[in-house]
Amino acid sequence: MRVCVTTEQRFACTPDKQVWAPAGPAYAFWSRYLEVFDEVLVIARIADVAVAEPAWKRAGGPGVAFAKAPYYVGAAAYLTKCFQVRSAVRKAVSEADAVVIRGTSVLTASLESSFAAGRPFGLEVIGDPYDVFAPGSVQHPLRPALRWWLTRKLKRECEKACAVAYVTQAMLQKRYPAGKAAFETSYSSIELPEQAFVKAPRSFGLELDPVKMVTVGSLEQMYKGFDVLIDAAATCRGWSTKVELVIIGEGRCRPKLEQQVRDRGLGQNVRFTGQVQARSRIVELFDSADLFVLPSKTEGLPRAMIEAMARALPCVGTAVGGIPELLSHENLVPRGDALALARKMEEVVREPGRMGKMAANNLETARRYCDSVLGPRRREFLQHLRRATQDWTCRLKTDRSTPIIKVLHPS
Repeated sequence: MRVCVTTEQRFACTPDKQVWAPAGPAYAFWSRYLEVFDEVLVIARIADVAVAEPAWKRAGGPGVAFAKAPYYVGAAAYLTKCFQVRSAVRKAVSEADAVVIRGTSVLTASLESSFAAGRPFGLEVIGDPYDVFAPGSVQHPLRPALRWWLTRKLKRECEKACAVAYVTQAMLQKRYPAGKAAFETSYSSIELPEQAFVKAPRSFGLELDPVKMVTVGSLEQMYKGFDVLIDAAATCRGWSTKVELVIIGEGRCRPKLEQQVRDRGLGQNVRFTGQVQARSRIVELFDSADLFVLPSKTEGLPRAMIEAMARALPCVGTAVGGIPELLSHENLVPRGDALALARKMEEVVREPGRMGKMAANNLETARRYCDSVLGPRRREFLQHLRRATQDWTCRLKTDRSTPIIKVLHPS
């Protein structure tokens, strides 16, 4: 049985027809659907490129193929290609048996009529469009309309899906409840094998000089609040705290953030690494840091934070999305508040005992997201979808094979 998975992730295709992931999940991620299904067909936006960059990872492989949707970035560009996009999505879905929608998007707008007709589908809720398109998160003239439409669309999809998997334990479930008859579960898409965890929590000395901070996220939009973090780092420096900040990630907002660093006089204090694909390199950066900071303006459940917690790294974040499910309230700050973030960072790093306690608590929390815990939940979700699809297919065949008997009424 073949499953079609829709995704908002963007890919690249070289002339040899190999599909590459410039960032985000690659083949190892998509192959997890093969635990239940025989084939995986990923429908995504794919751009043609001459050569693959050295850091890119192969996205396709044995059992995993890709269906190409026209490449676009942003709602305005979508409008110029919407008919081609809808045609590509419908064709891919027609070639599959089961369907998984991974995150709501304009990409799947053409499927609503199919699902309204009773076709079962699974839904993985990985984010909240109401927060993604909140004021301050995205600068776009269509932001209010997209916020209203995509929020409404996700609610409808949750009501109609035969199986719904959330990345959070409770937050997304409250705003986007599943239908009464749906199978419901929760799991993160994070990959945390046993070797991802440190053996024991770290300890901290009396003084950190400098304070080494690290953060991870896409720079494609300002979702992750790195502009707020840069302002907070500048405030800390004004309080005579020497901060060294490493920002891991890439995207079109990087030049703007780099200019902000220069404007704040932090040229020697902030380093942008660009995209880091090698897990071992990210682990090195986590292990050399004192504090992980994630001032997100919107979140589902941040995988990077969980990965940092698995290294027993103390964490500070904003009280948005699923972050409060990971951190206690004393380690949270309001979204978009650089002064509150600076105060929290100062407060934390000046208490070595608290840092040690945070490290131990984070390591314990991260173990709830290891592969051995999440894997069975994911398989149960996919197994339910497979059974529902098989039942629907059998009913469809039965309905089509039922003979039509014409009754002639006497005149």
